[in-house]
Amino acid sequence: MKTLRTYLRKQQWDNKRKMAAKLAELAGCSPEELIITRNTTESLDMIIGGIHWKAGDEAVMAEQDYGSMLNHFKLMEKKYGIVNKIISVPNHPQSDEEIVKLYESAITPKTKLLMVCHMINITGHVLPVRKICDMAHAKGVEVMVDGAHAFAHLNFSIADLGCDYYGASLHKWLSVPLGAGILYVKKGKAANVWPLLASGNPDQNDIYSLNQTGTHPVYTDLTIANSIDFYLKIGRDRKEERLRYLQRHWTTKVRGLKHIVVNTPDDSKRHAGIGNVGVVGMKPQDLADTLLKKYKIYTVAIDGAGVHGCRITPNVYTTTQELDTFVAALKDLG
Repeated sequence: MKTLRTYLRKQQWDNKRKMAAKLAELAGCSPEELIITRNTTESLDMIIGGIHWKAGDEAVMAEQDYGSMLNHFKLMEKKYGIVNKIISVPNHPQSDEEIVKLYESAITPKTKLLMVCHMINITGHVLPVRKICDMAHAKGVEVMVDGAHAFAHLNFSIADLGCDYYGASLHKWLSVPLGAGILYVKKGKAANVWPLLASGNPDQNDIYSLNQTGTHPVYTDLTIANSIDFYLKIGRDRKEERLRYLQRHWTTKVRGLKHIVVNTPDDSKRHAGIGNVGVVGMKPQDLADTLLKKYKIYTVAIDGAGVHGCRITPNVYTTTQELDTFVAALKDLG
């Protein structure tokens, strides 16, 4: 117990900063811009709840965004009287400009924050984040990016995205145990955000003033270095290419079938590993139940926000034989 107490009081914070520095290097930002949180929800809700809102301020988001963030914006609406402007991202856009204009159309002189998914969790649709950020910044609007399914899935640098805030979970694609996420806050912007929990750090310009969590499972933090090493051993590009290959392996075999609706864009620049598929005349939950009970295939039913199908999420270890079994099941349901 003495050793544990010593570690918790003296050593854990140094190790946490070391892990955060490794993550910052991976993310392509400064260690002064990134902290370890518990998940994407904590990261982004800290920004949503921490912005210095006034009644009448506006926020822009999409109905395809993750529910936890949408719910927190609703809370800010009740708490501060902000106005939430919600757009709908098409599943099959014709161009980046179509998407950028959708977000642009919702911006007014009262808009304070725009939220956008790097990769939409229900379809795997990769959005043109840099173009959206450039458009929003030209209008004086800050941009917060939900990167829950993009971090360690796509090979990118946060600095290249040009966003003001970025949040992600580490258990999804970096394979860190549950309970760790990241929050990126562009240098100079930490003082613009109220912390979720009060910190003893008096310097509001220091991102660690946002990082008060109390006692937490430190062993999760210690696994981050191993997860990063494993990811880099696979290779950033190699992993992204493998995930995209697996998705295209099954989607190309069912696109065009009369009874099948693929809700993920076909353009390889707009997707990677995640896909979404529906069967005409079949409710998504019925499809998910049938796939599990009859074919022993687990999927996630999505039925809303313009998406009606099941999310399919292979990982690097998924085999093409397993995906062929899934394709055969879809064809059998025709």
